[in-house]
Amino acid sequence: MSSLRDRMMSKTADVRAAKDITIEPQEKPSSPRTAPGMAGALAAAQQRIVELEKSGSPSELPVKDIVPNPWQPRQVFNEAKLGQLAESIREAGLVQPIVVRRAGSGYQIVAGERRWRAHRMIGKEVIKVVIIELSDEEMAMLALVENVAREDLSDYEVARSIRRAEKEFPNRKRMAEALGMSRSELYRFLAFGELPDFVIEDLNVQPRLIGSHAAEAVVSVLRDKNSRAFEIARSLWRKVVSGELDQTKLARALKVAIEGDGSEVTSVSDRSIEKIFSGKNQAGSITKDAVGFTVKIKAGMLSHEKEHRIRTLIAELFSNSQNDTN
Repeated sequence: MSSLRDRMMSKTADVRAAKDITIEPQEKPSSPRTAPGMAGALAAAQQRIVELEKSGSPSELPVKDIVPNPWQPRQVFNEAKLGQLAESIREAGLVQPIVVRRAGSGYQIVAGERRWRAHRMIGKEVIKVVIIELSDEEMAMLALVENVAREDLSDYEVARSIRRAEKEFPNRKRMAEALGMSRSELYRFLAFGELPDFVIEDLNVQPRLIGSHAAEAVVSVLRDKNSRAFEIARSLWRKVVSGELDQTKLARALKVAIEGDGSEVTSVSDRSIEKIFSGKNQAGSITKDAVGFTVKIKAGMLSHEKEHRIRTLIAELFSNSQNDTN
């Protein structure tokens, strides 16, 4: 039963050693997920999984008796890809069993939640499993290490999982070591837990609205502030949600508004953004503010013909601009 081991090995195959990684002085890693420390954490997790799989027992279990890993960071699963996996399982069966542990009267998933969800999607009643014995701390650590290393996971999803797993570790120092990150990086993720409730409510629906650096900066600005500051934050946050304000600029805008008379909140309203759609997909946007009128279109949405038509239209508009102003 090497599926989980193989996945962990593939994750570390291309990770360079610390001595081989060069970081320019002016640049900082955007996330600890590819840091050298994470390579060590993944390697340790890989070794532990090898040991667990050797002691595990293959079996089949009712799908209804299994529940997801309570420390699973992922909130959103790609329905299209899940559907493809489900069809593959329907046609060829499950090639790689999922890994579970006993929990109460049922079982919890250690690895393989997508395969389990795919079985539910097509109405399968049983699923192939490998049953292992695992402590809560190891369960939490393996889930975190595997998922924190994934680039497609949002910072908020990682933060939620860290919060849920925190009580399983004796202290934050031990938790940071298990994840292969510094304590300052860990605290950055924990900052999500100090954001206002109205921010958290939106993040539960759209977890990519704000990153860990921006979240930590907002928490710092709001620390020990009064209700007026939180009302200003609510107004500015609405503009982040609507796309009128970049999340990386939220903390600065909030600081300026709090220290002033709140006028910064209203000044952003002079800016309007209209989204451009091609079918159900967003193709770009049109932004108008005091500075200018900007049209942005995703390169992948433009054919050569469409690009030519846009350029021609712009040229015609401005070739006649002198007549329009006379």
